[in-house]
Amino acid sequence: MTDAPQGPTTGITPHICIRDGRGAEAIDWYVRALGATEQVRGLADDGKRLMHAHLHINGALLMLHDDFPEYRGGQAAGTPEGVVLHLQVDDADAWFERAVAAGASVTMPIGDQFWGDRYGQIADPFGFTWSIGAPIRAA
Repeated sequence: MTDAPQGPTTGITPHICIRDGRGAEAIDWYVRALGATEQVRGLADDGKRLMHAHLHINGALLMLHDDFPEYRGGQAAGTPEGVVLHLQVDDADAWFERAVAAGASVTMPIGDQFWGDRYGQIADPFGFTWSIGAPIRAA
């Protein structure tokens, strides 16, 4: 683990909120299911909740943290509905199968798509939808 996050410093980086104090569990799952590497993990003053973490997945940065209801002003935590985190990878079948083996739910079976990718979608145990795609290999 490094002291400072490594990776892209421009563009858009997803920063997701994990409900129910399961941030550390989410990190472990993303490592196992998506091949993530943990770069930074910082706990809140309570020593339990995850204040902030940086992960690398397939060369991209993902930031995450536990929910902190006390800082939301009484508003409900946002939901991940309508958001899909996409992974463009070298072997969609291998990535897809690894995630499913780690406990992901299949929401769209992997298959050859009209736009030229082998593509499918999964839901992780924390409520987020991930799409996984790679160019269709020539026979």
